[in-house]
Amino acid sequence: MTRPVVGIIGNHHLINDEYPAHAGGAMNSEAVSMVSGCMPLLVPADPRYLSVEELLATCDGFLLTGGRPNVHPEEYGEAATEAHGAFDRARDSIVLPLVRACVESGQPFFGICRGFQEVNVAMGGSLYPEIRDLPGRDNHRMPPDGTLEEKFELRHIVTFSEDGPFHKLMGAREVLTNTLHGQGIKRPGSRVIIDGYAPDGTPEAIYIKDAPGFTMSVQWHPEWQAGVDPVSRPLFEAFGEAVRAWSANEEARPVLKSA
Repeated sequence: MTRPVVGIIGNHHLINDEYPAHAGGAMNSEAVSMVSGCMPLLVPADPRYLSVEELLATCDGFLLTGGRPNVHPEEYGEAATEAHGAFDRARDSIVLPLVRACVESGQPFFGICRGFQEVNVAMGGSLYPEIRDLPGRDNHRMPPDGTLEEKFELRHIVTFSEDGPFHKLMGAREVLTNTLHGQGIKRPGSRVIIDGYAPDGTPEAIYIKDAPGFTMSVQWHPEWQAGVDPVSRPLFEAFGEAVRAWSANEEARPVLKSA
C-alpha cells in the first residue's frame, strides 16, 4: 500500500564548499518515515524548479524544516542587518505562499525552527534577529562544541497553555526540549496563537487559529530522536495522522491544472 507523501522542505548546501546541492537532514526523513508513517520526499525549495501549485498537488503534507539561513526581514517590512545573518530568498518565495495556501485549504504542515518562523512571517508576523541580545532572554543557540548528542541535549522547559492543543497532545503542561535557534517571534502574525513559552518568555509552540488542518509548529527540533523522545513522538504521530486523513479525502485534494 502506498504511503502518503510528505514534502520535506530542503535547504541549499555546498558539498566540499563548492558543489551546489539541495540538502535535508536525515533525521527529518527518519521521523517522517518511521514515526509519522509517511513517505519522505525532499523538496528543492526554489521557484526555478517547481511551483507551490505543483507541491500542493503532489504532496499530502509538508515538513517545514530548520535551516541556517533566516527568513529575509523584507518579508516582514524591515531592513536587513548583520544581526539577521544569512538568507535564502528562494526558500522564502516557495514556503511563505505554501504556508498561506495550506492554512486556507487545510492541507497539513508541521513547522520546525526556521519553519516555525516561516509560519509566523507568512501570516504577517515579524522576528527578532537575535533573541540572546534582548534583555532577560537566554542564549538559545546551538552549543558551538561537542557531539551531536550534546548539541541536541534537552536544555529548557516549555510551558503550554492550559487545555491548549499542545497540552492535550502531550498530556502535560510542561515538557523538556532542546534549543538550537538564534531568532524568535517578535510580533505574532494574524491568527498565530502562541501556545507555549520557554522560561525566558520566548515563544516555542504555535498554531493557526481556526485553520481547518494541522498547523502545529515548534521552535525546537523534535526530529532529533523522534522515535523515542516522549515530546517528539506525539508531534510526529499526530502530524502523520493528519496527513493520512488529508490523503484519504479525495474531494479536498487539489488537482494540478495542465498548461
